[in-house]
Amino acid sequence: MKNKAVLFVKGLAMGAADVVPGVSGGTVAFITGIYDQLLQALSSIPEAALLLLKGHVKQAWQLAHMNFLLVLFSGVIFSILSLARVITWLLETQPIALWSFFFGLILVSCYVVARDIQRWHWTRWLTFALGVGFAWWITVASPLDWGDDPVSLFFAGAIAICAMILPGISGSFILLLMGLYPTVLMAVKQLDLGVLWVFAAGCICGLLAFSRFLRFALERWRDLTLALLTGIMFGSLNKVWPWKHTLTWRTNSQGVEVPLLQENILPWQYADVLQTHAQLVPAILLMLCGIALVLGLERYARQSL
Repeated sequence: MKNKAVLFVKGLAMGAADVVPGVSGGTVAFITGIYDQLLQALSSIPEAALLLLKGHVKQAWQLAHMNFLLVLFSGVIFSILSLARVITWLLETQPIALWSFFFGLILVSCYVVARDIQRWHWTRWLTFALGVGFAWWITVASPLDWGDDPVSLFFAGAIAICAMILPGISGSFILLLMGLYPTVLMAVKQLDLGVLWVFAAGCICGLLAFSRFLRFALERWRDLTLALLTGIMFGSLNKVWPWKHTLTWRTNSQGVEVPLLQENILPWQYADVLQTHAQLVPAILLMLCGIALVLGLERYARQSL
């Protein structure tokens, strides 16, 4: 019972991270020590489905680690449904505080993931650099006009869920780039089942396909894959830097003006440019809280193995 409660809490943390553009639930899964088990469970679902069709219910349930998945994703779904409003409110009213916390969380996560790499060869450094460059490009890309019809929502779900299980790439941010983040978040708030079912179907298909590939990559080229993931996380820090200056705005599908192009600036520049307090001390404290939380979770995960 205790292990299930802990797993549910990890699911809550993953769900909370996935709601925020720029933060990945995959990062939380990695630092809490369940990433490999999650990939193994997800990639085993197609084989388990075949066993189920043959009437081998117990074997299918065990092969897919369904007890693990049900508890974990119960936490993820509960967190998304309950925290969507809170996270949205914090992004609107306390952006520096929220981004500072996640900046510290992702920064120390780079160290946690990189520490698992057995040997830093030049190929690892090159892969790390490619990951940094890819994530940096993603964070500065301009939003697309993807469309919100059922087919577009399905493929958006398939693409976004791939990002959600990659440490460092946020599925929410991918939706933001597609221009669908407000649409999906509003559907979650209002429980619009027409939108949610189509999006969820895309998520399931994308999750089953991509988890198999990622599991294969970690088993075959673990150090290279971890170096790439570390680079992606490091590059994504550009998105979660707390002090930003909005250069241009756009009107989203709900008729609300949202930032289009932003540049990162230093705290003292933030105070001068925007004529408002940079909240430097609270921001540093929240960064340290994010670092302490990750190190605490990682230490607990290692002790519980």
